Amino acid sequence: MEIRLVPMEGRHLDQVTALERICFSDPWTRNMLAEVLSGEHTWGIVAENPAGAVVGYAFFSAVLDEGSLDNIAVDPAYRRQGLGRHLLSTLLKAFSPQLSLVYLEVRASNTPAIALYEHMGFETVGRRRGYYVRPREDAILMTKFLSREAGEQT
Repeated sequence: MEIRLVPMEGRHLDQVTALERICFSDPWTRNMLAEVLSGEHTWGIVAENPAGAVVGYAFFSAVLDEGSLDNIAVDPAYRRQGLGRHLLSTLLKAFSPQLSLVYLEVRASNTPAIALYEHMGFETVGRRRGYYVRPREDAILMTKFLSREAGEQT
């Protein structure tokens, strides 16, 4: 799989918006994505195939020593090939020197994502009842402590 990860820019927003609609039942709008991308403490990366098409992306934010995986998506045709792990690993490696922990929320029914996060060292620490709206569903709250690993993530 010949994929390259690049910083997300405004030129990617149309493709990221289209991927949102494919991957999520309650997708973020282009305006929401643009606002997140322009945030002072938010970074986005995209995965591009050899033709330059966006086949995955992730948004990450950090304040002080805490990070948050805000959103991650992979085109269904590129799933189960390690792309989600590659996106997440890249973000963790980039930010681990400044952070002590990273957290995320994931739909309780999203067992593939939960398995990925557990594989990456995240642990379930709570549940947010009714967090997701369409359809109504609980979120699993997961965290990963980075300080005890001295910046080593895989």
